[in-house]
Amino acid sequence: MKPTIKDVASKANVSIATVSRVLNNLPGYSDKTKQKVYQAIEELGYQPNAIARGLINKRTHTLGVMFPNVSSDFSSELLRGVEDFAQDNGYSVIVCNTDFDGKRTLKYLQVLREKQIDGLIFSSEVLKQAYYEVLEDMQIPVVLVSTESKYPVPYIKVDDFQASFDAVEYLIHLGHRNIALISGTKSDTLAGIPRVEGYKKALEKHGIPLNPSYIAYGDFMFEKGCEAMETLLHNNSDFTAVFATSDEMAVAALATAAKHGIKVPEDLSIMGYDDLKLARMVVPPLTTVRQPLYDMGTIAARKLIRMIETGEREDSQIIAHSIVERRTVKPFL
Repeated sequence: MKPTIKDVASKANVSIATVSRVLNNLPGYSDKTKQKVYQAIEELGYQPNAIARGLINKRTHTLGVMFPNVSSDFSSELLRGVEDFAQDNGYSVIVCNTDFDGKRTLKYLQVLREKQIDGLIFSSEVLKQAYYEVLEDMQIPVVLVSTESKYPVPYIKVDDFQASFDAVEYLIHLGHRNIALISGTKSDTLAGIPRVEGYKKALEKHGIPLNPSYIAYGDFMFEKGCEAMETLLHNNSDFTAVFATSDEMAVAALATAAKHGIKVPEDLSIMGYDDLKLARMVVPPLTTVRQPLYDMGTIAARKLIRMIETGEREDSQIIAHSIVERRTVKPFL
């Protein structure tokens, strides 16, 4: 029969309430009593939950994962990689949706502290000083995914500048010179600005003048992508290709083009960024830049667990991107 909390209390010669306080790291007992409870737990093999196990081996085998938008296809694919690797290695995962809200993020960090997580994966958002200070106080390893930081925290991401450069150069090599851009949030230093700069650099390399009216801004999501495409069509009529810096915005461009009777790729080429499942599902299937999100999640979990188990810092890693050719881009002759 499995030992109970009553058995632990009896063996340690303390009350059930005292055992409960020790298990939940609450005050009201001496260090000697604490050690007696730990010893009783170990000798009896009492394991009511992950927290109790953690009090014995100093770990809960629980990872925290924080996303700004947990419901997006982008986050789902990353999370699948994290969870698969974590589960295979005996770890559970707690997921928090921050919604780009600083107060909510700090609140969730406090929740994760109370849950006594062993480590944290922080994705797709700027690691602000307030967050970093809390994490330093928690004294747990942290890995960033699809973001990087001025703080000494390892990250896993693609080179957004280079990926954008390669996408635009791919279109140029197919004969396109009038290339419009649907960018993410204008002020976004993580992915928005680097992808715009990659676009500009590719044009510059090939001697193509920058036309500011060819650039419209969204927020990486579908609705704002539709608005950005409408802006481009209203301001211009001569671009032959659109590079959208997320697949959702590329699909938005496809939908908006269809609404205006513009055929893709016969009348207009459209290219995305991410290679979400969505890119394979739309008609026609989307040509896009692939960042291997599942693999990035797996690598992040592997690095985090190694840091937890060895106490040694991991190096950051730039993940290779690639261009996936489907049916929304054709040569411009």
